[in-house]
Amino acid sequence: MATIADVAKLAGLSRATVSRVINNHPYVSDEKKKLVKEAMEALNYYPNSTAQKLRSQKTETIAVLVPLLTNPFFAYLLEGIDTVANERGYQLLVCQTRYNTAKELYFLNLLKTKQVDGIILTSIENDWNKINDFSEFGPIVLCNEFDERANVPCVRLDQVYGGYIGTRHLIEKGHTKIAYCSGKYGKYISKLSMERESGYKMALAEYNIPIREEFIFREATDIEGGKMTLRKILRLQDRPTAIFTGSDMVAAGVITEAKASGLRIPEDIAVIGFDDQPIAEMIEPKITTIKQPILEIGQKASKLMMDIIEKKDGQDEFNSLLSLQLIVRAST
Repeated sequence: MATIADVAKLAGLSRATVSRVINNHPYVSDEKKKLVKEAMEALNYYPNSTAQKLRSQKTETIAVLVPLLTNPFFAYLLEGIDTVANERGYQLLVCQTRYNTAKELYFLNLLKTKQVDGIILTSIENDWNKINDFSEFGPIVLCNEFDERANVPCVRLDQVYGGYIGTRHLIEKGHTKIAYCSGKYGKYISKLSMERESGYKMALAEYNIPIREEFIFREATDIEGGKMTLRKILRLQDRPTAIFTGSDMVAAGVITEAKASGLRIPEDIAVIGFDDQPIAEMIEPKITTIKQPILEIGQKASKLMMDIIEKKDGQDEFNSLLSLQLIVRAST
């Protein structure tokens, strides 16, 4: 196996010069770079990338913490993050927390032990005071979720507004008995869900519609959760005529179960989803939803992280608040 000494000998240069070429040091002439490159190719020599990273104190790896890989929202978010990371020469280490506080802290230690250059958090499991301690070891960027106490860059959406415009749409369609459905994992209710619920309640209050706790469901996260929620609704004596769900997957579950129970959508029950995932246009009837620019969220968070690591000036969007859009389809 060829060594750096072999490359130096064939190129007729010193080992120090070869090392400078390999590590992209300035002030090396193009002629010497050419000699080193030709010698490396002739000897089939590849520099030790691990050693290079140790010398530079950089791993060129970003950890992305996601709660569930099976949720399509996070798959699209990762696609956005990876697009920018790949362009900038970084690789992703995807860590699934399963909404577990201990797993999140375990993965945050990757930053403390210098195994990654930075961490992108797409959800928050622990109290921010615990997470904040890790920020002294490297950059943390919040993506999707946020905490008011966090003095770190954040890319997010106005979830209160999302809850508000979805509920207002149902009210404008003539509904006054509107259910709200969000996700919950054990005792954990995400800040996003709480903000959307605040928007839901804000719209009801604006139109003087009373809030009915029996119309609020907080344990649906997927298609099966949507089916289960519809079954609960059918057991109510006074049923809601519309439901605002926390994701298109949940909305699809509600619609599937409603149709199986002989209900018409939207005549008997109107349904709104959230995210605007492909399933929203695949199911019949197509789902009215709140569109989140998922890829853009991931791309912005990724760019922000790379700029921080590389100490570039593009950190002007320390806190990016992206817009949400109501997409009206046949389910309402």
